[in-house]
Amino acid sequence: MATIRSTGERGDDVEVVFTDVNPYGSRTLVVERDETSSVAYLRGPHGTVHGAVWLANHGRAPEAYDPARPEAGLPPVAPRANTGHPDGRPPLGRLRALWFEEGDGVALYENDELLAVIPGWADLSRGMPGYSFDAVGEFPFAWPLEEALEGLAPRLARARSYWDWRAGEGAWATFQQFVMGHLDRTVGTAGRFWDAGGDRLPTVGITERPPEGDREYTVLSTVGMSCQPMPTVEQYVERSRAHARIELAVATPGDPREAARLFLWLAQYPWRSVTWLGHGHTARWYHRPETFPLGSPYEGVIMLGGLPGMPDLSGFAFGGDNVEWLWLVPITVEELDMVGETGHRALLPRLSAARITGL
Repeated sequence: MATIRSTGERGDDVEVVFTDVNPYGSRTLVVERDETSSVAYLRGPHGTVHGAVWLANHGRAPEAYDPARPEAGLPPVAPRANTGHPDGRPPLGRLRALWFEEGDGVALYENDELLAVIPGWADLSRGMPGYSFDAVGEFPFAWPLEEALEGLAPRLARARSYWDWRAGEGAWATFQQFVMGHLDRTVGTAGRFWDAGGDRLPTVGITERPPEGDREYTVLSTVGMSCQPMPTVEQYVERSRAHARIELAVATPGDPREAARLFLWLAQYPWRSVTWLGHGHTARWYHRPETFPLGSPYEGVIMLGGLPGMPDLSGFAFGGDNVEWLWLVPITVEELDMVGETGHRALLPRLSAARITGL
C-alpha cells in the first residue's frame, strides 16, 4: 500500500507545475515535481487524495522503490526495473487534462501525447494507482499505461467527443429539446420550466407537467442529468452503462414549486459528491424535518424505476445509453432505517398509489 502525506505537509522543494479542476468542481488534478521526479494527484475539494500516479524520474533510477519519499510529501521515484527511462528524462513539457465525462477520472497529456490516466477507480489504499506511459510493470505508484489502453482508449475518445460537443453552440438547447419532446409524448403537455443548476455543471432544469386527462397530479421531471453519465457506477454494478444515465421524477397534487425543491437538492448531487443514484437508493432530507418538501411525516425519499400505475417514461436514450427515470417517493425516518438494514424490497408493499402521488 502506498502512503502519502497531505499537501500541507509537503516539502518546500516540491513545485506544483499544473492544476486543473473538473467541470463539476469535485476533483482537481495536481501535478507536482522536484529535481528527482514528477507525480500527479487526483484530489477532492478538501485536498484528500483520491488517486495518484507517478509520471517520470528526472535522474538515475534507484534499484528499489523507496516509500519514505511519498510518506515525506515528496514525489515518488520509480525503481530502475519499473521505468522506461532508467537514467531519467527531462522535466515535463506542456500539460493538459482531459476529464472523463463523469468527472471522476482524468487523462494527462504532455505535448499532446498521452502521458498518464487516473481513472475513477484508482485508490492507493487498495493498491490501485493510475496508469503511466513511462511505467514498466507495476509498482505502488504506477501501472503501465500500454497494458490498459485497450480499455481506456474508447473511454478517452468518448470523453473528447463529449466535451467537444458540449462546448459547441446550441448543444444544451438541442439536448433539452430531445428530452422535452420525449416527456411531451410520455407524460403530456409541458407547463413551467425552472433552472436547477445555477452556473455550475451539470446543467439541469425542471419541467412541470400539470394534471391532464385522467391524471389528477402534476409530474415534475429533471432535464439534463442524463446528458452525462454518473460517476462510480462501474465500481458497483455490472453493465454499468445501463445504469449510468438517469433523470428524476416526482408526482404531486400540491404546489409544484415545493416538490421541485427535491431536484434542487438531488439533481447535481452525483457529480458534486462523486457518487451515483439508482433504483432502490434512498436519501435523507438534509435540513430540518419540518421543511421536507413533501410534508410530514416524511423525512426522505426512495428512488424507484418503472413504478406500476405511473406514466411510463422509458424509451429515451443518449450517448448510446438508455436513460432511466427514477421516481422519488417520500418515506419516513423509520423506513429509511429499514431500507438501510434490509434493503428496499421490504418497503415496496407499503408504497400505495396514494403515497406515490400524494392523492
